[in-house]
Amino acid sequence: MTTNTKYIFVTGGVTSSLGKGIIAASLAKLLQAQGYTVTIQKLDPYINVDPGTLNPYEHGECYVTEDGAETDLDLGHYERFLNVPTSQANNVTTGRIYQSVIQKEREGKFLGKTVQVVPHITDEIKRRVQILGKSGDYDIVITEIGGTVGDIESLPYIEAVRQLRWDLGEHNGIVIHLTLVPYLSAAGELKTKPTQHSVKTLMESGVQADILVCRTEHNLPKDLRRKLALFCNVTADSVIQSIDASTIYDVPNLMLKEGLDKVVLKKLALESTKPELKTWNKFVHRYKNPKTEINIGLIGKYVELQDSYKSILEAFIHAGAANEVKVNVESVHSEYLNDENAALMLGHLDGVLVAPGFGERGIEGKISAVKYVRENNIPFLGICLGMQMAVIEFARNVLNLSNANSTEMDPDTLHPVIDLMEEQKTIKNKGGTMRLGAWDCALMPDSKVEKIYNTEYISERHRHRYEFNSDYRYQIEKGGMQATGLNPKTDLVEIVEISEHPWFIGVQYHPEYKSTVANPHPLFVGFVKAALKHKNSK
Repeated sequence: MTTNTKYIFVTGGVTSSLGKGIIAASLAKLLQAQGYTVTIQKLDPYINVDPGTLNPYEHGECYVTEDGAETDLDLGHYERFLNVPTSQANNVTTGRIYQSVIQKEREGKFLGKTVQVVPHITDEIKRRVQILGKSGDYDIVITEIGGTVGDIESLPYIEAVRQLRWDLGEHNGIVIHLTLVPYLSAAGELKTKPTQHSVKTLMESGVQADILVCRTEHNLPKDLRRKLALFCNVTADSVIQSIDASTIYDVPNLMLKEGLDKVVLKKLALESTKPELKTWNKFVHRYKNPKTEINIGLIGKYVELQDSYKSILEAFIHAGAANEVKVNVESVHSEYLNDENAALMLGHLDGVLVAPGFGERGIEGKISAVKYVRENNIPFLGICLGMQMAVIEFARNVLNLSNANSTEMDPDTLHPVIDLMEEQKTIKNKGGTMRLGAWDCALMPDSKVEKIYNTEYISERHRHRYEFNSDYRYQIEKGGMQATGLNPKTDLVEIVEISEHPWFIGVQYHPEYKSTVANPHPLFVGFVKAALKHKNSK
């Protein structure tokens, strides 16, 4: 059991979207590959309690953990890189911090004191940061602070880091500052001034960066690194180049080459050895050297923003590498899809995935997609809402229940084949009240999914309010769509498939959340394999 956990804080400067999450995950991978137990947490400065009520256009996908936390999509990167589950404690928002402090104030726990940002908010931030460290499960906790240094929202977090460095003592806490060194093509040179100003802003808050990680499009020459070290109060070996990579999966090797792990461990007074990245590099090699390629259609209504389906896209990368296939994902906006143009938009594809989502926009297009692939024997995977659309399409077009629908889209439908879960009917608050986290599922013997998973029982993560209406189960199964996965306690239908179709599977849960580099999800691996078989049969 670890008694002296070390802490690494990752801040960002100059601009957002520099990739703090990928740098944090890559560093964690290198430290893990040297035998250290590592976890990563994200501090998000927005006032929402969690991203569960945020539109994907605002914040990308909402990632769900095993214990049912609705979290930032960066936690998906952490799990995919480390192959270690995250939890509620790995994502902290300003909303959650203030909610906790206000609740304590209402309970009278501050003994009549005036509640202030310092010390009460910063104390709560420090407490949250150390929950994982004090569990005794980790040698190193990496904390990524969202936003950019200088943002009003981030100030309490930076102040908490300043205090924590004193509390933790020497060699127990360091700060990595991720910044941008832009290239001005008109001048033909890299400019260090934005980084200098960013470090200065951090220092004005009382925090001195120990390591600079510099995002750049061009290699940083030695004299420029020395200049940065001189102006930013760091050693020359602490200026790390993070050059643009063709894939995020290259970043651990790039950071290894730069020696980021060595300088981190040196500053934390920990031993450094050569990381063991054999499995990782095997994956990268297969991903970069596919033997063939396939085209998969992703049918959704948030396709303009790739982060909306981040975990699905990454799961395809993992499954593609496992099959030595390049998976070209073609985004198809469901609002512009219908029965008339389905053949034109989908006919060339080797497989179709109908994505999760909420609300009625684009629903009929998803149903048209399901109809086309069902009738034309194209491999199909429906996730959450995608599975529900498959049930509705089957009820309408095979069972001739012309008005079949979900009560989410049409509360007065004559045939509610998808209906609000019983325990959801009394819920009024939207935040954090869906069916969330890992739930068990029993698989039907000899079904496609049982052969894919190669086990009788599985556990998968959920995020939904509506479910398969069991009142229609007999009718639907008699028509040829089987319920092949059931929750063993509630009898909730989790999986449907059509045995007469080459590969037609819909799942109520989100398999993409559990796909990692080390363990590609079997459903995605099977789907890619089926799509390749379909391509070869044309």
